[in-house]
Amino acid sequence: MYAVIRIRGHSKIKRNALETLEQLQLRKVNHMVLLQESETSRRMLQSVKDYVTWGELTPEGLKQVLVSTARFEGNHKVNEDALKEKYKSDATAVAGSLLSGSSSLSDFSIKRVIRLHPPRKGWEAIKKSYRAGGSLGYRGTEINTLIEKMLPAKEGAV
Repeated sequence: MYAVIRIRGHSKIKRNALETLEQLQLRKVNHMVLLQESETSRRMLQSVKDYVTWGELTPEGLKQVLVSTARFEGNHKVNEDALKEKYKSDATAVAGSLLSGSSSLSDFSIKRVIRLHPPRKGWEAIKKSYRAGGSLGYRGTEINTLIEKMLPAKEGAV
């Protein structure tokens, strides 16, 4: 499963890329969506590679995202207690079923778009690819470290 994060804003975007971002529901900077790996997904990501970054999520990374920033329909916060009460499973089981492709976010009434904070210490460069020392494009499993930087600070942390 890919985690796709929008990095660049809406100024001077090519029409094809704008339509693809709209289909992905990435309307604002620092928003993230989850995509199943497929040929269609890869083509969509290739057309918006100058505006987003993406990579493969690990189960631990997805669990962190679900518990700290994901929201249920109706804008209620997702947490361990709510998942156990509604679906009789914990965040680890939900993350595993999402990554395996056996279920989707809508099966758990979780909103598709996940809003993140800007990364601590900022973006590297928003006009360069990740391979060239920037922030755009494919990151592989390094997306998990970026997402960790974008999650809200933990209680008591500086």
